[in-house]
Amino acid sequence: MSTESLKIAKEKVRKEVLALLRKQKEEDRLKKSLSILKKLFALPEFKCAKTVLFYASFDGEVETLEMIKQSLTLGKKIALPNIYTKTKEIIPTYVDDLKEDLVLGPYGIKQSRNSHLKPVDLDEIDFSIVPGVAFDADNYRLGRGAGYYDRFLVRLSKHTPSVGLAFDFQMVLRLPRQEHDVPMTTVISN
Repeated sequence: MSTESLKIAKEKVRKEVLALLRKQKEEDRLKKSLSILKKLFALPEFKCAKTVLFYASFDGEVETLEMIKQSLTLGKKIALPNIYTKTKEIIPTYVDDLKEDLVLGPYGIKQSRNSHLKPVDLDEIDFSIVPGVAFDADNYRLGRGAGYYDRFLVRLSKHTPSVGLAFDFQMVLRLPRQEHDVPMTTVISN
């Protein structure tokens, strides 16, 4: 498949799944997210993790705010990505207080205030939770198309588990793939 054909195929899946995410009732989204939280917190790798990179959910994604709050209560260090559009990169930053530390960043995604930046050494991250529009049976993910996570994930240690969170309708049999696409260690869905 040509690069152009792959882009078109990815965009088709992206458009279809984003429409489903946005159409889902908020009550259902929160209920399913709580079920995903329980599965995540049961993973031995998550239980052992000291520093967890989450993402700040938006636009119908699996809700991560409660996961972050409970993780902080468990004594885990929490990092969230700060997005830099000029360099097209993610810099993970420690978050201690969700109300004080966060503001709306690029694309309407919450990230650390510039005055609260506490960058995380990538070697400190021992568990990574990654957003995705869709995931497939081989744990590949389809993001929103800007490539931030594809570029970021290759910088993480090969020993750091990367876990996708998804609703059942975000799971597909096989996503169109390119060489730079990075599979997740696992995907938790409901």
